[in-house]
Amino acid sequence: MSKQHSPGFLALVNAAKSRVKEITIEEFLQHQQPCVLIDVREDREWQAGHLPQAMHLGKGIIERDIEQVVQDKQQTMVLYCGGGYRSALAADALQQMGYQHVLSLAGGYSAWVAQGLTLEKPAS
Repeated sequence: MSKQHSPGFLALVNAAKSRVKEITIEEFLQHQQPCVLIDVREDREWQAGHLPQAMHLGKGIIERDIEQVVQDKQQTMVLYCGGGYRSALAADALQQMGYQHVLSLAGGYSAWVAQGLTLEKPAS
């Protein structure tokens, strides 16, 4: 099920993607240096399942809370959402806040699931 996005939203995302480096799932899986993996999806999406080792800072709060969670502005962070749109917007915002190494996972959670990779679910 592919979601139809509005032209204004797509223009905003495309502008953000022009400033943000994307990383493919393959590149992420082979990434050698330590990184912080952040899920920027909504709470209900996180509860349904997420990537192993991810922490949850939803798109609505990441700018407010990131400096308490990741103090080092040189720390590599990989952000993901459902399809790579919200994570690009969040990565763009974090770069504006001075974070130097923020990546957006191309295809996001949907691409991860499509490849049949491991997922985690929060303990209920």
